Amino acid sequence: MGLKGFVEGGIASIVAGCSTHPLDLIKVRMQLQGENHQVRPAPASLGTNIPVTGPPRVGPVAVGMRIIQQDGAAALFSGISATVLRQTLYSTTRMGLYDVLKIRWTDPETGNMKLWKKIGAGLIAGGIGAAVGNPADVAMVRMQADGRLPAAQRRNYKSVVDAITQMTKNEGIGSLWRGSSLTVNRAMLVTASQLASYDQIKEAILEKGVMKDGLGTHVTASFAAGFVASVVTNPIDVIKTRVMNMKVEPGKVPPYAGAADCALKTIRTEGPMALYKGFIPTISRQGPFTIVLFVTLEQVRKLLKDF
Repeated sequence: MGLKGFVEGGIASIVAGCSTHPLDLIKVRMQLQGENHQVRPAPASLGTNIPVTGPPRVGPVAVGMRIIQQDGAAALFSGISATVLRQTLYSTTRMGLYDVLKIRWTDPETGNMKLWKKIGAGLIAGGIGAAVGNPADVAMVRMQADGRLPAAQRRNYKSVVDAITQMTKNEGIGSLWRGSSLTVNRAMLVTASQLASYDQIKEAILEKGVMKDGLGTHVTASFAAGFVASVVTNPIDVIKTRVMNMKVEPGKVPPYAGAADCALKTIRTEGPMALYKGFIPTISRQGPFTIVLFVTLEQVRKLLKDF
């Protein structure tokens, strides 16, 4: 049963990740908007700094159209090899571990699992999964963000293997775990909010007789779970994206000293709501991703029920 959970979760995650990759790419591009704006000193009488006015921020549709116009429709799938590897490592691990813990922690008499145990299982599974998949996550963010840079400044990774190889060679093996604390924290929150809320909402729908166990229930519960996960994780996702994407040049001070420094600089230069940059594409991606994930998972479970 334990191995089966990893297989089922892995298949569902890869299908969901590939089908929503363009939305994830748009989300990353939006989260990086305004990142390079500087802070100019204000008059002494004001005693504060004033962000330099940068180019206007654009919405997800405009970002998507710009990508297509500049690099073609295929550019919407930049970094998809990293997505496949990330889902194979990260999501397979978290989904499988959550399933194992769910089986172990479910009350054998009632067949129920308390919400706090679901959240605990999600936190543990998400943290371990993120630690395993962080190299692919860094590669994915960089490959998705590359197209926003001038041609001369692009990294031009050919694939996720090339990205990991170049990062190890040019920046050291430690660069593969850059932002790992953020990745782990985000994954813990995502897994706990996404998987626990899906199970809880699905159980509530079935117990109250609102719908029967079928596609309608799966879609409703998964969309609600996607919304919860988006609200909880967007701020840490913005910081994670920026820390992973930063260029660290030899002999120069890194743009960010760490997650806290990145958060402070982002808020100081762009305002607190900058932590919710990309929220529309986040929920636009998280909703469909979660729906595809759980609907596919339920179907895969049916196909593999006799194994």
